[in-house]
Amino acid sequence: MTLLEGKPIAANIQEQIKARIKGLKSAPVLASIMVGDNPGAESYVKSQNKLAQALGIDYRFNKLPADTSEAGLLDIIKKLNADSSINGIIIQMPLPAQIDYKKISGFIAPSKDIEGMNPANIGKVLFGKAKILPCTAASCMELINATGIDLCGKEVVIVGHSEIVGKPLSLMLLDRLATVTVCHIGTSKAGKLEEHVRKAEILVVAVGKAGLIKGEWVRQGAAVIDVGINRVNDKIVGDVEFDEAQKRAGWITPVPGGVGPLTVTMLMRNVVEAAANGDR
Repeated sequence: MTLLEGKPIAANIQEQIKARIKGLKSAPVLASIMVGDNPGAESYVKSQNKLAQALGIDYRFNKLPADTSEAGLLDIIKKLNADSSINGIIIQMPLPAQIDYKKISGFIAPSKDIEGMNPANIGKVLFGKAKILPCTAASCMELINATGIDLCGKEVVIVGHSEIVGKPLSLMLLDRLATVTVCHIGTSKAGKLEEHVRKAEILVVAVGKAGLIKGEWVRQGAAVIDVGINRVNDKIVGDVEFDEAQKRAGWITPVPGGVGPLTVTMLMRNVVEAAANGDR
């Protein structure tokens, strides 16, 4: 069994990012917006800022009051869209109840949407033309690539059909000619989740439910990418029963230490991609 750790892969990509930044006319600029207070979001902001500084990206953080209206946030986004000095925009999650993220994400200019969630950018994923990809889905692809597995015809099972992981990742894998099955709550209700998981040569789980996937379900020699982050008795665990799964898997990501370290690096890669497009 090979442990698929995110940090070494992230470090290699970060060196590529640094080299690419040197070829730009000016340092890329990322505008970050957080509405209200949230410890998790604040921790993510710190990691973004730290990596941005290390890479040579100008990170501009904007914190707004918790009672900011949707219209007020849209006004700020419009100003950032119009500001030619800004290469990328990220809205930190979660947002207060009065703001609809799906609506907000659609207002970010596609050229500055460094999370890859604007419908125009998702459309490019469908056609295999996207250069700015949803960060967590892109992280999963980097980990899968690290196994060296030829994806053509491989049975890939994705558990979870979210807009940030399951749906875009399924399109990215189809573009590589993998045979993709996407499981969700309907699969569980039909009592067929175990059946599908057992077939997976590559298994990606992104649900957010500790121990959802039993280790004994994992196919012998499978590659297991566990995106789940769950706190259980002051311990961070994934969606897959790691101890049992590692006995059967050929490759498996640790939680923490697998997908997580890569996600912020993918974000910065998108910023540089956006800046490079504007530099032409």
